[in-house]
Amino acid sequence: MRVLAGAALVAMAFSGTAASAQQNPQAEAQALELLKRGIAFRTVAGPGNQTPDYAAYLKQQLVAGGFDAADIRIEKVGDTAWMAVRYPGTDKAAKPIYISGHMDVVEARPEDWTRDPFTPIVENGYIFGRGATDMKYDLSTMVATLIQLKREGYKPARDILLLASGDEETSMKTTMQMAEQYHDAEMLLNIDGGGGGLDENGQPEIFGLQGAEKTYADYELTFTNPGGHSSAPGKSNAIYSLAHALAKVEAYQFPGEINDITRAGFVQGAKTADPAMAAAMRAFLANQQDPKALATLRSEPGLIGQTGTTCVATMVTAGHATNALPQRATANINCRIFPGTSVESVAGTLTKVVGDPDLKLKTLDSGTVASPASPLRPDLLKLVSDGIHARFPGVPIVPAMSAGASDSMWFRARGVPSYGVSPIFMKGSDSFAHGLNERTPLSEIAPSITYYKALLKGLTK
Repeated sequence: MRVLAGAALVAMAFSGTAASAQQNPQAEAQALELLKRGIAFRTVAGPGNQTPDYAAYLKQQLVAGGFDAADIRIEKVGDTAWMAVRYPGTDKAAKPIYISGHMDVVEARPEDWTRDPFTPIVENGYIFGRGATDMKYDLSTMVATLIQLKREGYKPARDILLLASGDEETSMKTTMQMAEQYHDAEMLLNIDGGGGGLDENGQPEIFGLQGAEKTYADYELTFTNPGGHSSAPGKSNAIYSLAHALAKVEAYQFPGEINDITRAGFVQGAKTADPAMAAAMRAFLANQQDPKALATLRSEPGLIGQTGTTCVATMVTAGHATNALPQRATANINCRIFPGTSVESVAGTLTKVVGDPDLKLKTLDSGTVASPASPLRPDLLKLVSDGIHARFPGVPIVPAMSAGASDSMWFRARGVPSYGVSPIFMKGSDSFAHGLNERTPLSEIAPSITYYKALLKGLTK
């Protein structure tokens, strides 16, 4: 029965994809062309950054598709740029809907790749190239969707603003600038977040609706000594002091925490998890400090971050010569902080956990900002569920919290509820974002456009 049910699901998914391909043939063809052209722009931070050129290309396509050039704003920031595209609504009193994405990509060295990372290649149903997944695929399908809506003469009741940043993968200065100027919205849809998972047989397993993200923070732990000749060791040794401190940090567990997003995720997860894990989820829902539940949940790398703040040592530097006592020993502690917990309070906790007066702790500038979890909105959840279930009936829709960081945090920090809503479904074996030979199946274009059209219409009718 499971095989037959799975086969029926695949058949329905295929039918849905074929139907959507017949509905939006121009948009699908344009999305693929936008994606090919987009990958060819080397939108990498540093010398030769082509993000401003990519933004100019997108503007050209949007104007050709019916957008007023005056409604498209491109602002250069250093070697990059950001772009704001306004789709005017009929009710000027209604708050707009923001759509967030980014134009930049992480570095990719051609000598490391099987294929040139900035030459789009379509092969065996996939498109290869840097940004094929993160995130020129979604950006291309969204731009094609907006042009398709213009083509159909759709007039939204409220403004739609596409906000495309130019340095999400690095400093996020463009996002910070946009959030300073655009922060009066009903909500923000981040097409660089969320998404669905397929098993290795292509069967849908889960769809994540991202509604929160943790704060990224780095702390530098340093011990210093006068040093001296290694033949005459004293009681103080910076390396030993640092080692003892790291052992304490390793042993410490931050308290369990929960918010509306993670609560909904655990409620849904308990329905499908194995009995032991499901029991731990239910116990955690009842008591976030249940030691047995925390131990079980935190034994899983994919769940530990959902239960509270995490800190881990990521780098160590110590000593200056093989025959000398160390004058300095330093470690970096990387923390992913639960929404509602401050960066300063975590610094205080680490200082207390180490408990050594010789410790010097420094909070490093991470370029991020703390942001609250967004409230679960029944209207958005229904629209997303309807859109995903039209393709994959019955797949669990699970609210999710990201380990951070995305453009959403800057808007959440400004009071704009933000949600990761990308409709792309992928197998784990196809996930190469930020890695070598990045690729995405072309079969995602058609259902993505159908989904985006329904979502935007549902929110702006």
